[in-house]
Amino acid sequence: MNLAGIRALVVKDFTLFFRNRFFALVTPLALVVYVGLYFIMPRSVDETMEIGLYAPGWQTIVADMEQQGLRIHMAESEDELKDGVTDYAYVAGIVLPADLREKLASGEKPGITLYVASDVTEEAKEAVASLMREMIYTLSGQPLAVEFSTTILPGPDMAGEQIPPRDRMRPLFAVFLVIFETFGMATLITEEIERRTIQALLVTPVSVKDLFAAKGITGITLAFGQAALFMAFVGGLNEQPAIIILALLLAALLVTGVGFLMASLAKDMMSVLAWGVLALVILVIPAMGTLFPGVITGWAKIIPSYYVVDTVDKVANYGSGWPDVWQNLLILVAFSAFLLLVGMVALRRRFQ
Repeated sequence: MNLAGIRALVVKDFTLFFRNRFFALVTPLALVVYVGLYFIMPRSVDETMEIGLYAPGWQTIVADMEQQGLRIHMAESEDELKDGVTDYAYVAGIVLPADLREKLASGEKPGITLYVASDVTEEAKEAVASLMREMIYTLSGQPLAVEFSTTILPGPDMAGEQIPPRDRMRPLFAVFLVIFETFGMATLITEEIERRTIQALLVTPVSVKDLFAAKGITGITLAFGQAALFMAFVGGLNEQPAIIILALLLAALLVTGVGFLMASLAKDMMSVLAWGVLALVILVIPAMGTLFPGVITGWAKIIPSYYVVDTVDKVANYGSGWPDVWQNLLILVAFSAFLLLVGMVALRRRFQ
């Protein structure tokens, strides 16, 4: 490889990139805006407890049970109640049996079903159990022993780890910063193809390998640099910084490959915009799962950015280590290498 040539090409690419007024403005502005948004967002979770209740004939007790920090919602059916719990509309769901009054009158021990999500804290479960006891006391006028049947609905067990909204946003912001650089890389290459700059370079001692190496260094540096700076500013590197940095580096490699692929398909700047928006929408989908748990299901794992988001979220927000995320990183390496190779092959054909 021609190291001097690669260095000269990288300098040229950075010069051309920041000579573009749009990217020269948006690149630092996006970093400032995302950091600013992070710090103005709430740093604590909402303490209001939303409880779902399915209790035919007992709607009148709801108003008496509600108090500060507690809100009770009546469900029309047990299935609706379970859906509310799995969709995180309720912290927990309570099912009171239809024959509750008769059992209380006869002195029997009524069975009550409690549905909770997998990430509900033990404190929240105890609070809901106390609420059920209070309901029984309100109905009977005396404390009774109640047999609870607790069902934890499917989902990752994150008990005791409630995350503030702004920390949930960190993976989303980091992914946005990384993905946006696909526009810059694809735009840079497309402009050089249109102006036949690349064809002119290939008749010099610069080889195709040197050209790809320079483009790769430029793309990775731009994408990784912004995301790493963002995570450093918002405290995302406080836990296992080596894992976060590696994940962001692999993400930068991934989007560089996507940028190569976009440039090979785009015929002009409008084509770059169209392909870029499509890539942005697809790659951002997994990040929504950190904001709205339960919305994104297993199908999102076919999107490479899922492994970036999942790794950053687990490490930065839950303190996970290498044993917890090594599979994500391995899959991310495979995706990144594949997309980079496909992008280079497709782009080389366009050069020729």
